[in-house]
Amino acid sequence: MPAERLRVLVAEDHPMFRRGLRATIESMDGVEVVAEASTGTGAVRAARELRPDLVVMDLHLPELDGIEATRRILDHNPAVAVLVLTMLEDHGSVFAAMQAGARGYLLKGADHDDITRAVRGVAHGEVIFGPAVAGQVLAFFSSARPAPPTPAFPELTDREREVLELLAGGHSNPAIATRLFLSPKTIRNYVSGIFTKLHVASRAEAIVRARDQGLGGTTSTS
Repeated sequence: MPAERLRVLVAEDHPMFRRGLRATIESMDGVEVVAEASTGTGAVRAARELRPDLVVMDLHLPELDGIEATRRILDHNPAVAVLVLTMLEDHGSVFAAMQAGARGYLLKGADHDDITRAVRGVAHGEVIFGPAVAGQVLAFFSSARPAPPTPAFPELTDREREVLELLAGGHSNPAIATRLFLSPKTIRNYVSGIFTKLHVASRAEAIVRARDQGLGGTTSTS
């Protein structure tokens, strides 16, 4: 980490929470927020342009989810530290974020001291988990459970797989947008990305491949 000031990028789509988070971070000595992003693509772009030392990343972001945004940021600059701050506490989200390269994972209920301690720790190479998340991680590794099965289409992000599941269930783009609280344009972008990753040229081909893997068991006329 640079000796002068710790430069932080905040990626969070809720304006009020983002403002509060910025105020918390900027209350720390030697730390400055160099940019804010309200979308995953905006976070990737800002990280490439500004090269911050640390990104505080929400996972539930429009356009590009926080896990994929983390992966792209670190692919471009592995030296960036990523601290996830999210409402998602399921172990799938935790491990997906860590596999993408995040060094810390806090829930949004964390208090001021927890956040500032995590910012400092992650920026200096520590791996930080909030109390609730740490309990899940310890429980996971202390249990003798088998490794989870590889999900269908591992090349897809979690959000893309969610869109494909609904697509295979017969849902239209507007219906998917309504279910996921996203814009129709964002869904079109996801569908286009799915086609590219699956090497298919049409909606029908994508549905056939998805159903072959057991996705979209419930059909819809919406």
